[in-house]
Amino acid sequence: MIVPLEKHVPEISVVIPVYKVEKYVGRCLSSLVGQTFRDFEIIAVNDGSPDDSPEILHHFAQRYGYIHVIDQANGGMSKARNTGMAAARGKYIAFVDSDDYVAPTYLEELYRACEDNGADIACCYYYFHFIENNFLFEYPFRCKGVFTREQAMDRLLRDVQIQSLVWNKLYRRSLFADNGITFPSMCFEDMATANRVFAHANRVVVLDRPLYYYNQRPSSTLATINANKINDFIRAIAMVRISLEKNGLFEKYRKSYNALVRKTCGCCYLYVLKLHSEKKCMKGCMANMRRVSKALKHYSADEFASPALFGRLPDVVASPEKLEKDYSVR
Repeated sequence: MIVPLEKHVPEISVVIPVYKVEKYVGRCLSSLVGQTFRDFEIIAVNDGSPDDSPEILHHFAQRYGYIHVIDQANGGMSKARNTGMAAARGKYIAFVDSDDYVAPTYLEELYRACEDNGADIACCYYYFHFIENNFLFEYPFRCKGVFTREQAMDRLLRDVQIQSLVWNKLYRRSLFADNGITFPSMCFEDMATANRVFAHANRVVVLDRPLYYYNQRPSSTLATINANKINDFIRAIAMVRISLEKNGLFEKYRKSYNALVRKTCGCCYLYVLKLHSEKKCMKGCMANMRRVSKALKHYSADEFASPALFGRLPDVVASPEKLEKDYSVR
């Protein structure tokens, strides 16, 4: 069910995908209701959540006219974000995960940063909160100021000063709408999407203040690594290359992209080690590492035939169970 939207067109649309977060979504919505910036709408997409999250959403929607709830069958984070994005009407759009929350000035500071600097994207620092032990620390980007497209893309691809996250940023909505950009149905969809958006942004502003609170739950993507997630991580890197090639930008950002590939390779090795830690199968672990290395070498090679031309990007890493039966592990 879609709650009818108001006639007034807000400056900002905030999209919140919701699934099995009954413990957290109330705090998320409360942090947005308490924003100092008032000209915005909240589009909460209930992605077929089986817990009490939908009831909490509709309770807030009844109290606040600018909160709109869309109920849909479960389709995953990307589909929920795309649904919310299709319903958004604001000049700007922000994405907030339903188990996270934001500072009272989050929208106001990001909005003012865009408006005052003629920027298409504004980013902020964030707090990293480990829920299991209630440990909170600030995760800074180590940079601040106004950046050109080229400067921002370089930092984004190297992933050292601007990270490929979607939830600590405010975007001019036309970056998505005018360029047909949506979220792919996969893990690490942020990485696969961010570079496509940044490639069309004329200016990017980074604020040196933590305004977003990211919650690391035991069930989060990085906390529960499996073969499918590692494969999606590698696919995301491939999609970055494909996007750069499509927009004629690869040669311009070759060094930055190759730096990203090297970093990704190291991360994938760690993920593979974690994947095989319980089985303690060294042959399988080494086989997967070789596959990772081969795939990433291909995605950074001078001669590149886009696998997207032949359909879905292929799997690279196999599960330990499959490798135990696979004759290729020797």
